[in-house]
Amino acid sequence: MPRPTPASPAGRAGAGRPRNGRPRSAAADAAILAATREALVELGWSRLTLGDVALRAGVAKTTLYRRWPGKNELVVDAVAELFDELELPDRGSLAADIEGVVLRFAAILARPEARSGLMAVVAESTLDDSLRERIRTSIVERQKRLVREGKSRAQRRGELPPDPDPEAADRSFDLIFDVVAGSVVHRSLVSAAPVDETWARDFTALLLAGLGSAPAR
Repeated sequence: MPRPTPASPAGRAGAGRPRNGRPRSAAADAAILAATREALVELGWSRLTLGDVALRAGVAKTTLYRRWPGKNELVVDAVAELFDELELPDRGSLAADIEGVVLRFAAILARPEARSGLMAVVAESTLDDSLRERIRTSIVERQKRLVREGKSRAQRRGELPPDPDPEAADRSFDLIFDVVAGSVVHRSLVSAAPVDETWARDFTALLLAGLGSAPAR
């Protein structure tokens, strides 16, 4: 009787799904992702290899290849795990909440492994549609939860009105995320300027002025 073939490689985006063959080890996944971030800092994108990551993680190369098909996907998932640490603090008001999450986001971007990994995969994704999609699903879509959480919290406090149109609300979630993430990433990684309390306060005031305005017709 033929042995079952293992499932195709997958990263965190496929974690938790039923698969054929040997079950995945959460400890091995964590060790591989941590080793990837360590290698990014020490070696940089161009010198990082899956063989080096496997050696650092203490796993066989076959173990790594069962999980990730290549370096691009592995680095995206290693960076995505960092952004999963991002939480929206409850600081008592919408303005204070936004300032808090902006500062926490900037602190993650300041970490060498986040900075080098994110810049590298974004550059690679300009020539790789599948990589761009993995960035979107593994990083962007997962972090939009913070926008939904913040807006819902502000509505419960009475700081923002309820959303009469669910479709318009979904569009606003996308736009708010793009504005916040784009601004912080640009300032931190492109302009290389500080995201400090003063900048976070000024940015939040500008954002809330836009949220409080009637949409143009």
